[in-house]
Amino acid sequence: MNRMLIRLLVVMAILVAAPSLATAQSLAGSVRDTSGAVLPGVTIEASSPALITKVRTGVTDETGQYRIPDLPPGTYKVTFTLPGFATVVREGVELWGGGVMTIGAEMRVGELQ
Repeated sequence: MNRMLIRLLVVMAILVAAPSLATAQSLAGSVRDTSGAVLPGVTIEASSPALITKVRTGVTDETGQYRIPDLPPGTYKVTFTLPGFATVVREGVELWGGGVMTIGAEMRVGELQ
């Protein structure tokens, strides 16, 4: 009887832990212009059918760094935008497992309007 109870508890523990095995991942990186200068204020959008909200956003800080945490596994389109610069798009970004995937961007000056 005790062995059966222990096995049941082990199975229950595995079932409870199973959702955490599909751990979320973060996107992070830095954004610079073509001269290598950091770009603060860049909006980064990660879009995917894997997201309930379909899009998650982040913004680069004063050092040009960004981080978008807690993204579920899936295929993403990552878009970098800043007024006055050409938009940079990375398609087919595959996230799986846990950890941090680093994706940087180099943005060039766009047409002035």
